[in-house]
Amino acid sequence: MDVLWQKGSATVGEVMAVLPDDPPVAYNTVQTTLRILEQKGYVRHTKSNRAFIFTPLVGRGEASGSAVSHLLSQFFQNSPKLLVLRILEDQRVESQQLERIKKMIEESRVL
Repeated sequence: MDVLWQKGSATVGEVMAVLPDDPPVAYNTVQTTLRILEQKGYVRHTKSNRAFIFTPLVGRGEASGSAVSHLLSQFFQNSPKLLVLRILEDQRVESQQLERIKKMIEESRVL
């Protein structure tokens, strides 16, 4: 999806050209992934000459929101608190980021 968001649209070959070579990813794997994304409604394809051109149907923000909602429901009992606690337990969070998080919490209390 990152490649499609950056380029606006791309063929399987164009997506492959941007992916890292180590480890190599097979053409069929990229094509299958794009087809799955299409079945799920995230991308669509059009035909140009002999290649399919894939275009994103959802923006990065919408996709990340959907992913977070799925993550919350599948692993954290729909609890943002449990997700945040897990992140804070498992990840090193820089003090500057923690200050920003604290500020966001304070601002959300005002609303």
